[in-house]
Amino acid sequence: MKRNTKRLLAAVAVLAAAAVLVLVFQLVGGNLDVVGKQSIASFDTVLKTIPDQVKADEANGGWSLMAPDGTARFIWSKDYSKSALHDVMLELDAQPFVAAGLDAGKLPANYASYDGMLMVGTKLGSDEFQYNGTATPLASYEQLVNKYRSTLNYHTALDHYGVKLGDGNMFEWAKDMTKNTTTGKDQDKDIVFVLNPEPLIAAGVDPAKVTGWVYAQVAVEENGQTLQVYKFLKPFNIV
Repeated sequence: MKRNTKRLLAAVAVLAAAAVLVLVFQLVGGNLDVVGKQSIASFDTVLKTIPDQVKADEANGGWSLMAPDGTARFIWSKDYSKSALHDVMLELDAQPFVAAGLDAGKLPANYASYDGMLMVGTKLGSDEFQYNGTATPLASYEQLVNKYRSTLNYHTALDHYGVKLGDGNMFEWAKDMTKNTTTGKDQDKDIVFVLNPEPLIAAGVDPAKVTGWVYAQVAVEENGQTLQVYKFLKPFNIV
């Protein structure tokens, strides 16, 4: 009788452990991926808030979201099997950086310089997207979340979701455009274009002379630690 009871308890323990593992798997990468799902909803809110700033980008085979002042764009692909240079990227007016000393010829390979613009981004893969219906800006972002989940980031201090564009560059947007749920204060940075300043400084830029961008330290979470790192930031309040 005791032996049977022990076997029963052991079986129950195994089943319980298996259930926990399944739940953890789902929370991290499966159907209960809260960050992934909430990021889709909040990105949809951004797209609907500034619809005139969201356009098809035929040159890069995707979609673009233009900054309200017209000086920067976040671009994401419709189909990674067809995109040539980058799948997710920022395009920005080069003039503020050129005026601050930039020698574009000294920028690394993830940058491109053309027609008074700079582009920086990353190639994620070569997946062909299969759409259930028409490809839309939001549907393409959903494909990004589903196929390249590690590209998505949550920035706790600013209460932002974001897409990592490689080498410390980001495009971020507010989880809630009315309130920073981390601090409880009003959210005044609804969308933010983020650049790693190091390659630009190495190419001659004096960060103190760059206009239209904020050069500041921000809290960045890396390997479980929160670090203060300098970034070039272009934030906008769109509501």
